[in-house]
Amino acid sequence: MTDAQTLAQRYIATWNETDPAARRRLIDTLWTEDACYADPMMKAEGQAGISALIGGVHGKFPGYRFALTGQPDGHGPYARFSWTLAPADGQVIARGTDFAAVAPDGRLAQVTGFLDQMPGAA
Repeated sequence: MTDAQTLAQRYIATWNETDPAARRRLIDTLWTEDACYADPMMKAEGQAGISALIGGVHGKFPGYRFALTGQPDGHGPYARFSWTLAPADGQVIARGTDFAAVAPDGRLAQVTGFLDQMPGAA
């Protein structure tokens, strides 16, 4: 059984890491080498692609932070968790739910994101 709470916390910490070298270290321990990420707006493959994608989000939304919402849960090798994106002192601009497939070694193999609220749709 996947520890969804710990996995989700590590996932959000990775998305919030602004230093590229530190972010890559987090990704290397959290994601498999051939992992993939996809949501309706973005797609990335491999650890380097995922790091670049997250860096692009920081470039578009500097100073914004992701936060977990609700209670992450898991079933077998899968996890789901919800999140928000907002500036440190401002209103949420995006929210969604991500579904993760977890490899036997406990790292993320695939994440599919569903966007409940997108920037500009608030």
